Amino acid sequence: MSTAIDTSRFVQHNQIEALPPPNLARGPIAWVRENLFSSPLNGLLTIFVFYLLYVIVPPIIDFLFINAVWTGTDRDACRAETAGHRIGACWAFVIDKINYFTYGSYTISERWRVNIFFLMLAVGVTWLLWLRAPRRDLGALYFFWLFPTFSYVLLTGGNMDLGGGFWVGFVVVSALFIGAFAAMAYLLKVSVKSGAAIGAGIIAVIGITLALMDFDFGLDHVPTSLWGGVLVTLLVATVGIVFSLPFGILLALGRRSKLPIVQLASVIFIEFVRGVPLITVLIMANTMLPLFLPAEMTVDRLARPLIGVAFFASAYMAEVVRGGLQAMPKGQYEGAMSLGLNYPQMMVFIILPQALRIVIPGIVNTFIGLFKDTSLVSIVGIFDLIRTIEASRIDPNWAAPTISYTGYAFAAFFYFVFCFGMSRYSLGVERRLAAGQNR
Repeated sequence: MSTAIDTSRFVQHNQIEALPPPNLARGPIAWVRENLFSSPLNGLLTIFVFYLLYVIVPPIIDFLFINAVWTGTDRDACRAETAGHRIGACWAFVIDKINYFTYGSYTISERWRVNIFFLMLAVGVTWLLWLRAPRRDLGALYFFWLFPTFSYVLLTGGNMDLGGGFWVGFVVVSALFIGAFAAMAYLLKVSVKSGAAIGAGIIAVIGITLALMDFDFGLDHVPTSLWGGVLVTLLVATVGIVFSLPFGILLALGRRSKLPIVQLASVIFIEFVRGVPLITVLIMANTMLPLFLPAEMTVDRLARPLIGVAFFASAYMAEVVRGGLQAMPKGQYEGAMSLGLNYPQMMVFIILPQALRIVIPGIVNTFIGLFKDTSLVSIVGIFDLIRTIEASRIDPNWAAPTISYTGYAFAAFFYFVFCFGMSRYSLGVERRLAAGQNR
């Protein structure tokens, strides 16, 4: 009996083309059914949301764009009785006041200095945040040291006129500071020489900075009382962001320190600052800070809220960073110590990079909140963007019904662009840092 099988009856010699996917399994209709109408409840919620968009979005578009006024020199261009039809946003008002919104009352002939400040800020942010930028270490040096120093000289004119007595006191304080660093290094059981060298390096940076600020570059002095608008808003936000992250990291490490004095000081500072509203901190910095200084020493009116905002943001940043430090497994600390790394090396090279990656969303959220909270400085008399809009909308030359709404819409758009940009950048950084952990 033959066992051979005639395979010609079962094997297809010609390849059959793939069948198209079943209807409603792919494409926009399937996506709508799966994501918007997957259940009766989801269908009702989708219809409700679309109804809200239908009610809210068209009037906003109509006000901001369709019926908006883009040209004009006074209030007549933005009044319905003059134009003969319904008037929306009066962008002609914003265009006419844009210089005041940007510079405040900064001296007109010296506004080129503010433009250079904006350019330097853009260069620093791009250099620091662009992941493919060359020599980002130099970018960090530029953004955290050179940019603040030359911005101060550029905006104020420099020439602080510190005097010889100040420099004598600076030398004495510097010696004490270096000694404190050496003592701290001894307590942490690390090289005393390295601790003293770090303290001397910090003193050298501070000394060079003060010397540059004290040098007379021949620029006219522009008092901070004339600053305003976008200049002040970006200045307050930049100082707060630049200062809050490193100081917040130090506070977080201090709160987890085994030294009782350091831990207690960090806890008291964090809990006190977090326990009061920002407006209270600003008022205290504006009115009470001069009371704690010698009679002959005064603090600039703009520097007071800058200090208050920076300290306030640092307290919140410290808790965000502390959350990342607590999330680190104990094995990371043990592995670092097994390699012979001391405490500073372990924190800088092993622990902090991983902890900061974990809390990127919290850090960016703090930055966004800080950027929006800069509008509160207007309450203590600082002319930020909101205060310049408040001062401009009562101009009788632009007395029209939609002027206030237009000014606030411009401010909302300004804050949204910056906050949305920070949010999108943080998402990109999260995806990049999480690429090695995706499975």
